[in-house]
Amino acid sequence: MENDLLRVRRTIAQTSVLIETDLKEAVEAALKAVYLHRLRLENYISRNPMFLLSLEPVEVLDEAPEVVKRMASAAHAANVGPMAAVAGALADLMVEAMASTRAEVMVVENGGEVSALSRRPVNVRVYAGSTASLSGRVGFRLQPWDMPVGVGTSSATLGRGLSFGEADSATVFAVNAAVADAAATSVCNAVMGSDVEESIQRGLRTARTIPGVHGALIARGGFVGSVGKVPELIEVGDALVKPVSGMTQIL
Repeated sequence: MENDLLRVRRTIAQTSVLIETDLKEAVEAALKAVYLHRLRLENYISRNPMFLLSLEPVEVLDEAPEVVKRMASAAHAANVGPMAAVAGALADLMVEAMASTRAEVMVVENGGEVSALSRRPVNVRVYAGSTASLSGRVGFRLQPWDMPVGVGTSSATLGRGLSFGEADSATVFAVNAAVADAAATSVCNAVMGSDVEESIQRGLRTARTIPGVHGALIARGGFVGSVGKVPELIEVGDALVKPVSGMTQIL
């Protein structure tokens, strides 16, 4: 993190966000957005409980709140339940709120999903399960020309997210964080079976089918595979602490 950047972490119920920016007003805009859209989502779920419980895409009406529509759209693209996109969708809405200010750096990590729009490079670290040798030691450099971009990571061996697969980590780069979040879940779910290399290929094939996905990287055991456009890999050294809220972390 550059010396002139602000880094603010807030926890709102189940939402743990890390905001990085060069402008105080952008922090305020992001926090206002997350409170507003969380409230609208909670109100919607109270009237439509299946939106919370479904493990498959759910159709929503045009009058649904924006956060709900974004979650539903990303879930439909990745063929997962809408809650698989909740962290990413909120991160995207926070970054969009920040864009209404004069900020040059607008990055939000929410539950380990990252939404970024920045005139400067942004580095992120990826964590995986304990059996993955790259966990916490490898990251990606997101360049301004790649933005806006969303980064999502799902793991069957680390974190609180629901996964039916066996990947140590499935990291997805996409048009936004909502799609990356949902797609990472779908890709991780596809990584199954005793043949580790084939299971990774199965996950990569799944990534290719999801609209809005730019690229993906999957780690399982001692094997790693990638597909599409993956940002520059960087070595970030040994991780001294475990991730606070998820598998993708702003550096």
